[in-house]
Amino acid sequence: MGGWAIAVHGGAGIDPSLPLQRQEEACQALLSALHLGISALRSASSAVDVVELVVRELELNPLFNSGCGSALTAQGTVEMDASIMDGSTRKCGAVSGLSTVKNPISLARLVMDKSPHAYLAFDGAEAFARQHGAEIVDTSFFIIEENVIRLKQAKEAKSIQFDYRLPSKGWDTCASEAEQMVQMNGVPISLYSPETVGCVVVDALGRCAAATSTGGLINKMCGRIGDSPLIGAGTYACNICAVSATGEGEAIIRATLARDVAALMEFKGISLKEAVDCAIHERLEDGKGGLIAVSNDGHVICGFNTTGMFRALATEDGHMEVGLWD
Repeated sequence: MGGWAIAVHGGAGIDPSLPLQRQEEACQALLSALHLGISALRSASSAVDVVELVVRELELNPLFNSGCGSALTAQGTVEMDASIMDGSTRKCGAVSGLSTVKNPISLARLVMDKSPHAYLAFDGAEAFARQHGAEIVDTSFFIIEENVIRLKQAKEAKSIQFDYRLPSKGWDTCASEAEQMVQMNGVPISLYSPETVGCVVVDALGRCAAATSTGGLINKMCGRIGDSPLIGAGTYACNICAVSATGEGEAIIRATLARDVAALMEFKGISLKEAVDCAIHERLEDGKGGLIAVSNDGHVICGFNTTGMFRALATEDGHMEVGLWD
């Protein structure tokens, strides 16, 4: 196939009742971010620069659960996570527990480029951000009224919310249907979208990179860290491929989902599509989620076992897709 390729996602687990306007808004936002990445690739930007650029754009859009619009913890606070990996060098950077850094993905990039470490969290990550001139804003920047309401509803239903968009049918039915809801370690989870954002790229030189950013779960325990900042779980890139995952973080962590795609290609010699299908439908077991992936030969694949996943992709030969459902 050859040439560059790019994919972005805005979360897996779409409720079929999500209002059409919301669906269209999310697709347009992903398409805008995709075009931003395409333009950078056509200007010969590196894969790692492009994934940072695209995820920064999505972090500033309150439609998504990353940066502005992040989910709220049980205490009503924001704790954002992000990670980035350059497949050509296998260098990576990750951050967790951020509450004032405007673009978590760019702080993850700073950790990768400017620190001796791969992962910084909470106060240490915030201090590093100030030390290196990352843009700092008041924590209120990330909190939108919709999520304040959503947290209140989650507390009333004694539920962790897998995502953060308000359902169109009202919350009153959710508590009574808790037994039918997806469970996370025995706790009901509501499924609405969009949510976590991510981007994967292979550039014209065959270099792969991945980036993922999230606000986590509504009503999560303070200090909870999901898959998004964990290299090998929510994000992974090497000289063969790049992967960004989204969905039920605890299940993705158990499956080391992103790394599994690369390992299947590396050790079994199978195609990107075969590796993605195996990871999603066999390795994820009873968990729900999805992923986007590119290979160094310009292939791009999206896979999920949920009702849908917000995603958009493009290749150098002119192919482009934007989708929600299977």
